[in-house]
Amino acid sequence: MLGLQDRTILEVSQAGGGRRLLRVAASSLFAEHAAPGLIELFTGRADDLDVELSVRSPRQFSMALLTRSADVAIGEVSSDVDPLLVCTSFLKYQIVVVVGSAHPLARSRVTLDQLRGHTWLLGPSAASDVGVVPQMLRRIRVPEDHQRIFQSDAAALEETKRNLGVSLAVSFVVAQDVAKGRLVRLAGDALQTDGVWSALALRERHPTSAAAELTRFVVTPRATQAMLRGSGVNVSHFKPSVHVTLWS
Repeated sequence: MLGLQDRTILEVSQAGGGRRLLRVAASSLFAEHAAPGLIELFTGRADDLDVELSVRSPRQFSMALLTRSADVAIGEVSSDVDPLLVCTSFLKYQIVVVVGSAHPLARSRVTLDQLRGHTWLLGPSAASDVGVVPQMLRRIRVPEDHQRIFQSDAAALEETKRNLGVSLAVSFVVAQDVAKGRLVRLAGDALQTDGVWSALALRERHPTSAAAELTRFVVTPRATQAMLRGSGVNVSHFKPSVHVTLWS
């Protein structure tokens, strides 16, 4: 009830100012690699729309939506979805293992035992217990004392390019670095995993709301292309403005 009250106050205030606010909760992996391109294209279609992007654990998605502290949640979603929510799956992706071009493992087919002995340079999604990245780490059985977690995947990959360790990466994000020889993708049955990003929203949302518009838009080919090519967009360049909030 408090969440609904706060939402009503916010909507009335925005209506008076002639603007709308869409609050998007996203997993760290999606927020870093796909949200910038998606939100830039989506907000470019409406002059009266602001977006607040908060990075949250997928475990918090349902509560954020049910308490009205978020309008849409995007990222890795569990199969057990609350019946009050509707789930729209829209983009498959793949997590792969990469090393720098001069790393000792770069030119050979490696075993899992070899991998466990090296330092792993990881983004913030590795700190979660939900999603493809922690699943891979558990499957490979990477020791915790061999894991270095950075504030972003980009920071982890920069260290990986310096041949300082092994990293997990979204395949489309590192495709150019692999093609240009700055990174090497390691081969092996356990060294790649497919995932899917989905959007969650409340079922009773009005069909013309910004949340409903985004849920419909995210499955379009234009949105897919924007997500795949927009990972390097700086959020400060978004128009209308995008506000980014981090949640533990």
